[in-house]
Amino acid sequence: MGFDTARVEWALKATGGRGLQPAMDFILENEGKPVPDLSAVSSSRQATPSGGGGDAVDEDEDDAEALRAVYGTGAAGQAAAAADVEAKSIKCSECGKIFRNTALANYHAEKSGHDQFEESTEEVKPLTEEEKKQRLADLKERMAAKRAAKAKVEAKEQQANEAIRRRAGRDLNVLREELQAKEVLKEAEAKRKEKLDDAKARAAIKAQIEADKKARAEKAAREKALREGRTYPEAAAPVAPAPAASAPTGTAGKDYPQTRLQIRLASGGQPYTTTLSSDATLREVAEYLAGQTLSVDVETVTFAQHFPRKTFSQSDFERSLRDLGLTPSAVLIAS
Repeated sequence: MGFDTARVEWALKATGGRGLQPAMDFILENEGKPVPDLSAVSSSRQATPSGGGGDAVDEDEDDAEALRAVYGTGAAGQAAAAADVEAKSIKCSECGKIFRNTALANYHAEKSGHDQFEESTEEVKPLTEEEKKQRLADLKERMAAKRAAKAKVEAKEQQANEAIRRRAGRDLNVLREELQAKEVLKEAEAKRKEKLDDAKARAAIKAQIEADKKARAEKAAREKALREGRTYPEAAAPVAPAPAASAPTGTAGKDYPQTRLQIRLASGGQPYTTTLSSDATLREVAEYLAGQTLSVDVETVTFAQHFPRKTFSQSDFERSLRDLGLTPSAVLIAS
């Protein structure tokens, strides 16, 4: 540390070799004083007789005597007093707690943040069995309280998480029920519309059948009258079927804008229903049917209508549904 070797040896001898801190304190207190001749101290120690029957003179007493010879009784007394003082504990200057060793003091510093410590002559008395038991009981009680508090916090967090999960589940169930209700309504509306369209188609077909029957009966009666040489009275012009039964839009004759088709396969199976513009060609009907089933080829498929009986070949594919005389609700057989 930069001190003179002779001054260091003087401090070590004066403090009885008790360590670094006492020697440093001695050097700082006697900084301006000259270093005495330590050989005189050693020679005086050697010159002291040790008679066979007399008591041996203590080396510390010899050093103190030498120091008193050089500095007087004051310095020697201070050195002797310093030699008798020994640090027995470490004390926290901020809170006053006393610790037995450095490890406990460091632990206290980490926990409390205190950084002011000093050596103390107070001795930390060892704990009795009763005190140890009391300390252990206190420690167990604090640990139990901490565990209880932690368990309480975890229980609250678990309850909050469970409430969130249940609320999310309820919201999901409500959304699922709403979607199911919408699907049910949509299916019911589709079925209702399909039934209504089928009823209208059946009514149109029935009206067409009745008209065909009447036309055939009139034709037969006219031919019979001609064979018999009678004059057949011309009947009044047939009344067209009610528009409400043939065209949902209320248009009359061939002015309907759309044609609803029910297409059945000659091989059987589920019929296909679609609505096309009345200006759409029969090829578009074939393309629609080919898109629904792989058993139909646009280039080879043919269509037929039972009431009135009609057959449509490939040559009719470029004609519109209106030109082919299909009613607003028509049934076609595909083969």
